[in-house]
Amino acid sequence: MKVRNLLILIIAVLAAYGMLLAVAELPPYGMPDNPIHNSVSERYINEALEETGALNMVTSIVLDYRAYDTMFETIVLFTAALAVVITLKTSAREGKG
Repeated sequence: MKVRNLLILIIAVLAAYGMLLAVAELPPYGMPDNPIHNSVSERYINEALEETGALNMVTSIVLDYRAYDTMFETIVLFTAALAVVITLKTSAREGKG
């Protein structure tokens, strides 16, 4: 039991250390010269109509630039809803028996 607790503690400390390393690599808060965020938004705003042909900029971003991301988010949401329905039906069936 002590070995298991020690292993859990080591894993937790390593995870915290990894998160701290990741946070240390983030750009300073409010830095206006962050090219990652500026170039993406400028490209979406300036070239969305030409690249996608969609008249609505939000539609072009969701359906053309981020289509796979949107699809997988929908799959995760559907799977979660299905799990809730299955759980509720199973618990209702057990309550009747």
